[in-house]
Amino acid sequence: KFAMVAPDVQIDDGKGTILISSEEGETEANNHRKLSDFAIRNGTRLQADDFLQDYTLLINVLHGEDLEKDVEFEVVGDAPERVGPKPPEPTSRNISNGSDDGAQPSTSTGK
Repeated sequence: KFAMVAPDVQIDDGKGTILISSEEGETEANNHRKLSDFAIRNGTRLQADDFLQDYTLLINVLHGEDLEKDVEFEVVGDAPERVGPKPPEPTSRNISNGSDDGAQPSTSTGK
């Protein structure tokens, strides 16, 4: 859903508890654990970073009892329109005479 390539996910509580790591094998033991095992409950915030794409999400966990049958979770909110590396900012520079100091060529017609 979020199109992340190599995410790192941690609880956004200032302690830095890592749930998912992009480093292979680092958090493999967490794969079968429940969110409640990490004291994640209604209102908990998670931070997901994908450094390969320069892409960060803040996720608010909300508990709900009204999901459809066989639905374990639902993602609600606006997904980014485009993910991936941010394009470089265009630079607008006015360069004259091979320098960028703003100097203009002389227009005098002295005799």
